[in-house]
Amino acid sequence: MHHLQYTYYELAWLFLIYALMGWCAGVAAAAIKRKKFVNTGVMNLPFCPVYGISAVAYSIFLPELKYSPVFLFIGGMVVGSFLVFMTGVVLERIFHRKWWDNEKFPIGFKGYITVPLLIFFGCSAILVLWVGNPLLLKAVGLIPRSLGKILCIGLLVILAVDLSGTLAVTWKWRRHIERMARVTDNMQKVSATFGNVITRAIQKRLERTYPNLETEKMLRDRAARQEQEKPEANLRFAEGCGFYKLVWLFFIGGFLGDLVEMVFCRYTMGWWMSRSSVVYGAFSVVWGLACAMLTAFLYRYRDKSDGYIFLYGTIVGGAYEYACSVFSEVVFGTIFWDYSKIPFNLGGRINLLYCFFWGIIAVLWVKWVYPFLSAVIERIPKRVGPILSWILIAAMSVNLVISAAALERYSARQKGEE
Repeated sequence: MHHLQYTYYELAWLFLIYALMGWCAGVAAAAIKRKKFVNTGVMNLPFCPVYGISAVAYSIFLPELKYSPVFLFIGGMVVGSFLVFMTGVVLERIFHRKWWDNEKFPIGFKGYITVPLLIFFGCSAILVLWVGNPLLLKAVGLIPRSLGKILCIGLLVILAVDLSGTLAVTWKWRRHIERMARVTDNMQKVSATFGNVITRAIQKRLERTYPNLETEKMLRDRAARQEQEKPEANLRFAEGCGFYKLVWLFFIGGFLGDLVEMVFCRYTMGWWMSRSSVVYGAFSVVWGLACAMLTAFLYRYRDKSDGYIFLYGTIVGGAYEYACSVFSEVVFGTIFWDYSKIPFNLGGRINLLYCFFWGIIAVLWVKWVYPFLSAVIERIPKRVGPILSWILIAAMSVNLVISAAALERYSARQKGEE
C-alpha cells in the first residue's frame, strides 16, 4: 500500500519554497528577455503557486518512480502538463482569455503544452525528487518545529490573502464591478479610494505581464459581437464541448463504464461483481471522469487518424489510471486494483495491456460513441437541461460524501478499530 513519504508539514514547506524559487526563475528569465524587472507572477508577493503545487504533486504521486529515471521523467511530464493545462483552462474560463499562448510552437496542445515544456516538466520531476527535496528538507529540519509551524502557517495565510485580493481585483476588472466590497458606511469612502489604487496598480502590472489580456472596452465589444452573431434562442443545450456537455458525459460514462466492468468480470472471473465506486447506484467515478477527460483533451483532435488517437489515449489513459490509484490509496487507504501479477506493470497500478485498452477505448469513444451521445445530449430541452444538470450534480455530491464516509469506516474496520 502506498503511503505519503512526506508529512503535511514538509509538503507545506516544499510548496512555499518551490513557489518562491519558481517566481525567482520567472523573474530572471523575464529580465534576460526584456532587460528589466517584470513581476511574472499573478500575485504581488514573490510566489508563483503553480510551481509549488507542481513540486508537491511530484512528491505525492511520483516517489515510487524515484529509482526508475525513465518512468519518473514521463511521470513528471504528465503531472506537470496536466497542472499547467488545468490552470490555463480555469483562468481562461474565468476571464475568457488565455494568460499565456504557445501556439507559435509547431508541436503542442491548445497553446498550453509544448515539447520544451514537457522536457522541462520531466527534468524538474527528477531534480525535485533526487536533489531538491532532500536538500530543502534538511534545511527545514534545522528550524525548530514549533517555530517552523508558526512561520509556515503565517506564510500560507499571507499568501492566501494576497491571492484572494489579486483575484478579487482582477475579477472586478473583468466584470466591471465598481467596488470590491462594502465594509462599513463610515469606511466606504476610504475603502473605495484604497481599493481603486490597488486595482489600478494590479491592472497595470497584469497588462504589462500578460499582454494577451483584453481591456474592458475590448471585452464589451467582443461580448456585443457574440451576442449579435449567436442569438441565445438559436443555441442548443450543451452545444460544442462545454461544461454541461462534460457533466452529462461524466454521468453517462460512469454508468456505462460500471456496466462494462461488471460484464468483463463475469466473463473473466466467472461471477458477477459490482464495480461501482459509490454507495448508491451503478456508477464508476473513475470511468465518468475518464470519459469527460478524454472528451476535453481529444475534442480538438477528433478528426485526427485512429493511430494518433490510440497513442494519445494510451498515454493519457495510463497516466490517469496511475494517478487515480495513488490518489485512492493516499486519501482512502484502500487498494482498488492491483496489476502486480500482470506482465509489464508499473508498481501494480497500471500495465501495458490495459494501457492499450485505454487507447482502443479512446478511438471508439471519439469516433463512434461520443458523436452519438453528443447528439442525444443536445436534444435535451434548453430550459430543462441546466436544471437537470445541477440536480444530478447535487445528488452525486451527496452520494460521494456518503461513499467517502463509508470508505473511511471500511479502512478503520480493516485496522481493527471498533
